[in-house]
Amino acid sequence: MGKVLCATHKGLVVLKKQGGKWVFEKDMFLGMPASLVYADPRNGAWWISLAHKHWGHKMHVSFDEGRTWKPVEPPKYPTDTEMKPGVPARLRYVWAFSQGGSSRPDRMFVGTEPGGLFVTDDYGQSFELVRSLWDHPSREEYWFGGGRDYAGIHTILVHPENDDHIIIGVSCGGVFQSLDAGATWEPINEGLRADYLPNPHLEAGHDPHMMHFCRTHPNVIWQQNHCGVYVSRDTGTSWQEVTAENGIGDYGFALAADHNNPDRAWIIPAQGDDMRIAYGKSLFVCRTDDGGKSWKELRNGLPQHNFYDIVLRHSLAFDGKDLVFGTTMGQIFASGDLGESWYRVEGSFPKVNAVVFDGRP
Repeated sequence: MGKVLCATHKGLVVLKKQGGKWVFEKDMFLGMPASLVYADPRNGAWWISLAHKHWGHKMHVSFDEGRTWKPVEPPKYPTDTEMKPGVPARLRYVWAFSQGGSSRPDRMFVGTEPGGLFVTDDYGQSFELVRSLWDHPSREEYWFGGGRDYAGIHTILVHPENDDHIIIGVSCGGVFQSLDAGATWEPINEGLRADYLPNPHLEAGHDPHMMHFCRTHPNVIWQQNHCGVYVSRDTGTSWQEVTAENGIGDYGFALAADHNNPDRAWIIPAQGDDMRIAYGKSLFVCRTDDGGKSWKELRNGLPQHNFYDIVLRHSLAFDGKDLVFGTTMGQIFASGDLGESWYRVEGSFPKVNAVVFDGRP
């Protein structure tokens, strides 16, 4: 078992396994707002984005588990790109990292606000805007900000068996795929519902909050949406809503999918778009073991009274039987038994923006 990396509002926190539990090991970039962290499964490199209020975004990569870091020049929008007519596009937020596939060991993708996907084929020495997606006809009319000012790409999935097949999640915009390594793109939102739109079944304009493949069954993709929980069993061609009958899970951000069992996934429900607090002021995780037909509420060890905190979309991670998540008020919880029981990692941490297992997305 490796490390757990937690990007927090005051730096990168690293956890290690000790006595069967995850405990604090060290921190880095202390005091700096770490918006995102990623561990490349191909080579073990750690990527981090720092969202400075005064200096803008800074990116770094480490090849030795954080002992040394190399600055990476963040992506820049070309001068001819506009967020909307008359407003030049500029990098406002780094919202997703992804490796580019085993056949392209030096390729990385970066998803940003305002809705730009960037690619590097020299492992961060230079980035290029994927113009085919930026120029997609749906962007200007149907991509818009939800919780943030502009649309943002927060999920990038490269098919485990086909590096040319890329699926992205845009909030708000929807799910899009490329079958030719990013040369062309198409929306794949059939079956999704956008209740906040006059026509909830439009081809674009949906708000996927998070998506994950089942790695060994990549035709199965799980999605926590603004309007429910969905699963696709045909690699995103169509989606089926699997929200619990009692409505729990119809809103939330965090999602994890089992790597080997295509019928198992976890969500952390939140209370409504208008409040964005823990569901019923209780913290709990829901797990399905039957493809979404039923959901089990996992509360053992989690605070159940007057809890207002939520878990952001990148802040729940899974590996083996371990799950780790962090909240927006700086509490980190872990489980070693698929979520049946939980414990709080000792410490009072800053707001947690992202959690990943070392060497795994």
